Amino acid sequence: MADNELQLDHGVLRLERPGKGGRDLRAWDAADEQLIEAVRERWSGVGAERPRVVIVDDSFGALTLGVADIAPMSLADSALCRVAVSRNATLNNLPAPSIHSWLSPPTGLFDTVVLKIPRHLDYLEYLLRWANDHLAPEGVVIAGGMIKHLPDRCVDVFTRLMGSNEPRPARRKARVIVAPRGTAGLADWNREWRGYTLDNVAGPVEALPAVFSRDQLDQGTRVFLPSVREVLASLPSAARVLDLGCGNGVLGLMALLTRDDCTVTFADVSSQALASAKRNAETRGVAGRARFEHGDGVPRDGRFDLVLCNPPFHEGGAVGDHIALRMFRQAAAALAPAGQLLVVGNRHLGYHVKLRRWFSSVQQQAADPKFVVFACRVSR
Repeated sequence: MADNELQLDHGVLRLERPGKGGRDLRAWDAADEQLIEAVRERWSGVGAERPRVVIVDDSFGALTLGVADIAPMSLADSALCRVAVSRNATLNNLPAPSIHSWLSPPTGLFDTVVLKIPRHLDYLEYLLRWANDHLAPEGVVIAGGMIKHLPDRCVDVFTRLMGSNEPRPARRKARVIVAPRGTAGLADWNREWRGYTLDNVAGPVEALPAVFSRDQLDQGTRVFLPSVREVLASLPSAARVLDLGCGNGVLGLMALLTRDDCTVTFADVSSQALASAKRNAETRGVAGRARFEHGDGVPRDGRFDLVLCNPPFHEGGAVGDHIALRMFRQAAAALAPAGQLLVVGNRHLGYHVKLRRWFSSVQQQAADPKFVVFACRVSR
């Protein structure tokens, strides 16, 4: 069996993991295999009538394609899921399913909601409350994950929100939970939107649960903001700004509020991040000068006078700088002739060396004991 072949009772799936940064990582784990098994057990022998099933946050297509014969819908926060499922469907000569995001989630009731358990409790609670709102009366959630990645008190959340809690015995360091529909939905939850306040910004900067550091300004951005304000003041008129990996949109929002002549493109792989950035721009009446792009990296249709970036250094369980390096490469190609990239990163990552692969000028703008800010330019 090849390293990219997932052996299932009903056949073999070839699965690849795009964007892995050269790492030897499989496109599925033991939790995926057990979730596929649990779904097929539940719906085996149902005859010609297919159940209505939605897969939530499939990573690279193992779940969606592993039960392709029951034609599930797929809903994912990450735009990478759309890319991976499409590629892997082609690899297996299967029709590419439609992938929804939180910008336009599927509607109606489902017989089964299948989900990979996220690392953060608030996002898990969001998913279970959403499931309760969209399950048929006899519907169930089938959820699973690798035990080392499950958040603390995960079982308590299922017990509190769902009709009952039926964890299966752990196997191969993974666990699956089957839970009937509960009554707690999103409408009666006071943590769907959370935020914090900033000097010179009216009202809270809010975000949905899947967004990084939604309850407080992260330290990297705190170090970054003075440099952002300084560079914004020097931009040409009608400047085009890209907030790359925008999260809740705080950097791009700062640009829109500081310069009433600039336009900002907010881009993030997370659909909940885009929804949050859009809400924050709309709340302050500046969304008319903004564009929102759900995708992996820099939008391909534009040149920017300024790219703002606070890159992540992990992708699910994989930690490294491969995402940041891809962002830097794409940003260099997308800069206008006199444009610049302004980036903040952990000091230990050594971005000042790596940025020189694509930028002729890399200048330190600010620093604290943990974070460093660099201004980067390309000679055209």
